[in-house]
Amino acid sequence: MNKLVYYIIKPHFFVIALLERLGGWVPDGLYLRMLYLLHTGRILHLDPPVTFNEKLQWLKLNDRKPIYTTLVDKSTVKDVVSGIIGDQYIIPTLGVWDCIEDINFDMLPQKFVLKTTHDGGGSGVVIFDKRETDIQSTNSKLEKSLKHNIYKTLREWPYKEIKPRIMAEQYIQPLEDSETGLQDYKLFCFNGKPEFCQVKTHENGNDYIDLFDMDWSLLPFTGLNPQHGHAPITPRKPENLDRMVELAQKLAVYAKFERIDFYNVAGRIYFGEITFYPVSGFGEFTPDVYDKYYGEKLILF
Repeated sequence: MNKLVYYIIKPHFFVIALLERLGGWVPDGLYLRMLYLLHTGRILHLDPPVTFNEKLQWLKLNDRKPIYTTLVDKSTVKDVVSGIIGDQYIIPTLGVWDCIEDINFDMLPQKFVLKTTHDGGGSGVVIFDKRETDIQSTNSKLEKSLKHNIYKTLREWPYKEIKPRIMAEQYIQPLEDSETGLQDYKLFCFNGKPEFCQVKTHENGNDYIDLFDMDWSLLPFTGLNPQHGHAPITPRKPENLDRMVELAQKLAVYAKFERIDFYNVAGRIYFGEITFYPVSGFGEFTPDVYDKYYGEKLILF
């Protein structure tokens, strides 16, 4: 969709884009109140915060530890995670570079993953296959991602001092006889305890999301990304779910809330990333009573 048409249909996103581009001078607290209103249509209550999303905004402003910058960097987090749960869960890194021009593609395998170490939401991720991937479009995507500043646009403090870089990783191949594509298991940990799992299925160029409790029953709400529907085939409970939960508990020791992500292929678990603010605290619960329900589970004091 043409961007102009998109902004005409949804003018509040035009205001959000203006704020993100021109609001660098606005103090964090006021900026987040403005952004929260634009995204959700609601007043942001921080004294005290009640809902899950409100508490994530409170954490942005009040919980700022230097280790968080290390943990959101997709390269440096690997050393921390391997020191806690072992390097057998780490996807091998093939190289890290400051800019695209430094990458020697001849030294990389036929297929691999390129990603920026500081960006989120898959915006800086390219599955690169030398037989078919266009290097010009890859460079364009990575250059755009390198310029993106999550602290500036969303005031996620851990990204304020992060250094944008490019990393190549080994490609994790889904099983050929799998009913679904590669699945990403995101465990939402409240005060160190996993409460539910968001399964993101990547299949045929589409992303689907299903939510399960820890007994693997589908949850009675959708979120936090309502634009993604349910997977055509409901994800089955992984046989090693208990092990993923155990690993998440070992890793979720740094903050009041952490989302710990894993891939799980042929019974082998791979660490994905650590996220402190899913959907940057602007996620949509349907019905929205679950925003308050999970807010009650997140103890700040």
